[in-house]
Amino acid sequence: MFIMQIKVKSMINQQFTISSNDEFIVVADEQERNYWAARLGVSTETLKSAIRASRSTALNSVKEYLINKKVI
Repeated sequence: MFIMQIKVKSMINQQFTISSNDEFIVVADEQERNYWAARLGVSTETLKSAIRASRSTALNSVKEYLINKKVI
């Protein structure tokens, strides 16, 4: 398990834990976008919107966002 620390503008340290089992969507790769869109049953535009709205490329975060919005 990896722990990343970042500094936010207010100079407060925040920790994010990233598991080595986490899957990430590579937005820059069209094939990758198409794969994940098909796997989640949404359009690539919906997938990109979900990534922006969830502010994450982690599959679990994007999937959770889509479920909460009742898209999937």
